[in-house]
Amino acid sequence: MSRDSGARTVYSSHAGRVCPRCGRPVAACRCRTEAAARPAPGGDGVVRIRREKQGRGGKTVTTVSGVPLPPEGLRDLAAELKRRCGSGGTAKDGVIEIQGEHVETLMAEIAARGWRVKRAGG
Repeated sequence: MSRDSGARTVYSSHAGRVCPRCGRPVAACRCRTEAAARPAPGGDGVVRIRREKQGRGGKTVTTVSGVPLPPEGLRDLAAELKRRCGSGGTAKDGVIEIQGEHVETLMAEIAARGWRVKRAGG
């Protein structure tokens, strides 16, 4: 396989695992330290929860946006909220998506964590 094919090295017998983003050994990866150094995203201090259905093939998804956490904290919060709702979901682009309609459950959970919460949308 040539270097031009777009394949990336993920393991080297010399260095072990290699970060796919920066190409350095995982122990010396710059990506993680740069991500940890970034400040939490700003906002107006209100967590907004809404139910979405449009553009999702008829499936209902509850989204949580405006959470003042870094990406790692957002993923951890998403995992806890998914467990609380007993449903699947993801955290991407600063928004937590939980499969199904769980607006009331999520509003109570977010408020219990001390954040201001609003129901967004209709």
